[in-house]
Amino acid sequence: MSLHLAVALEGAGWHPAAWREGLLTPSEVFDAQYWTALVREAERGMLDFVTFEDSFGLQSTLLDGLDSRTDQVRGRLDAVLLAARVAPATSRIGLIPTATTTHTEPFHVAIGIASLDFASEGRAGWQPRISARSFEADLIGRRRFPALGAGTRAELEPAAGTGSAQARVTAFEAAMDDDFRKHVGDLFEEAGDAVEVARRLWDSWEDDAEIRDEATGRFLDRDKLHTIDFEGRFFSVRGPSITPRPPQGQPVVAALAHSRVPYEFAVRHADVVFVTPHSREQAAATVAEIRELETGAPRGPVKVFADLLVFLGDDAAGRKARLDALDGRELTSDALVFTGSAEELADLLLDWREAGVEGFRLRPGALPYDLKVIAHELTAVLRARGAFRDAYAAGTLRGHLGLTRPASRYAEVS
Repeated sequence: MSLHLAVALEGAGWHPAAWREGLLTPSEVFDAQYWTALVREAERGMLDFVTFEDSFGLQSTLLDGLDSRTDQVRGRLDAVLLAARVAPATSRIGLIPTATTTHTEPFHVAIGIASLDFASEGRAGWQPRISARSFEADLIGRRRFPALGAGTRAELEPAAGTGSAQARVTAFEAAMDDDFRKHVGDLFEEAGDAVEVARRLWDSWEDDAEIRDEATGRFLDRDKLHTIDFEGRFFSVRGPSITPRPPQGQPVVAALAHSRVPYEFAVRHADVVFVTPHSREQAAATVAEIRELETGAPRGPVKVFADLLVFLGDDAAGRKARLDALDGRELTSDALVFTGSAEELADLLLDWREAGVEGFRLRPGALPYDLKVIAHELTAVLRARGAFRDAYAAGTLRGHLGLTRPASRYAEVS
């Protein structure tokens, strides 16, 4: 049985000092050609998909607020637009950008992801993410959010690791009081409504709604466009979408989850969940918890991927140590930090597969080096063990993941 394998792309790599390793010119981080080359590298390795990070606020080592560090990468390109730029330069690999559900309208996100699915000919996904931090709310100016206390931020700052939104989640949750937990719970409820709105909008055009008959002058069958009439606590969206039904019908939805509330969100709304166990035992326990939550859930089983932050090669430990020294602290992360050879990583992946993990999303410590080792050496090792594909068997992201193309929920109306 073939493993599912993906990579998470972030700046110069997931180590905050990776941009100083000399593997790239720092300006490349904001160059579309750099990102295209990375995704092509992943595609040569026949990986299932890549993900693109994004957030409203600048990266920061603080849980809530901007820091004063000038020695780490700050700033990103818009993930959805970046994926759309990369799409025509690739042909098989899935593209999953992050788009926040907080401060954004689900209608806009839905048509953006649908358009990406057209641009990629059926390879689009979406990683919805909440934006709980008060300084990000201040950037938008529509809502005011509670902030964690300054003392708590200072106490937890050394555990912030990479300074990315993902790496701070465990510390962020530990710092929550009851009011803040309710705040985050509300944001996940809002995120659930946003995904439901997007899914309904993707279905609002039936597959054969477009007639395009020049002789009769009929471009579409208006009876096959449907209002979604969604009424919820956070949104009231009538529909239909302005974008026809995407090639996949429903682009893949993927969610990062560290604990019960996001697990519940993933089970209800996602096709793929990224989890962050630090051992085989934790992996088995996490999978068991998710499977238990799926009992009676309206959606089918979610694909469970484990995240790992990896440094690969003969000098992996030395490379990481040098980057730690440049950054002034040892790297920490919500995900397990792995250093070792491609063979050793393959051993771990196959061991965790026995615990129920279906796939892995690897975060390269430094780009492009660790990505190249993943795409060439790791896949070769797994292939030799009969655990990875020799060629792409499908042309869509849903196909790579073994997901069928669903019919529009509104098709039976007409």
